[in-house]
Amino acid sequence: MWPWGHLAVAYLFYTISIRQRFDRPPSTLPAIALAVGSQIPDLIDKPLAWNFGVLPGGRTLAHSLFVVALLAPAVLLVSDRLRHRAIGVGFLVGYGSHLLADIPPAVLSGEFAHAAYLLWPVLEQPPEEPVAGILDAILHYYTLGAYEWVQFGLFAVAVLAWYRDGMPGLELVTAPIVRRFGSRS
Repeated sequence: MWPWGHLAVAYLFYTISIRQRFDRPPSTLPAIALAVGSQIPDLIDKPLAWNFGVLPGGRTLAHSLFVVALLAPAVLLVSDRLRHRAIGVGFLVGYGSHLLADIPPAVLSGEFAHAAYLLWPVLEQPPEEPVAGILDAILHYYTLGAYEWVQFGLFAVAVLAWYRDGMPGLELVTAPIVRRFGSRS
């Protein structure tokens, strides 16, 4: 899944959950933590596999449930100590949604080897096509098929939901600009 697909899945799941539970849109800092969490597994695994050859594949270490089992309590402990549990929860929802969104549709037809990354290093990964770095992956490895167009659609729906939610997180970018240059209304 492309980065915007991961972000879309995470945001849609999160905003629906927050609205159902608290009857309000997501708050700024948890929404930003969610966005970061939705990208972290790929930001760790892909460079370590594709650029540095340290990992056997782009879905291994940070995509493993063993890492999640260590990460989740640590994130919750730190966020509780800082009295910002919602930020920790946002990050973990983003991280967890990334792992689930990476499960390919083939798993539904019984091809479970494609979800073996969830139990890496205990389960061996299916072989990956060789990738000569991130740029090579963007230019050659990924294709634009129906699955990718669905991701674009999900991203469009997520942007609309984010807009409806008041664009949480955008104020962290715009507020310093307005302070610096003032409002031109």
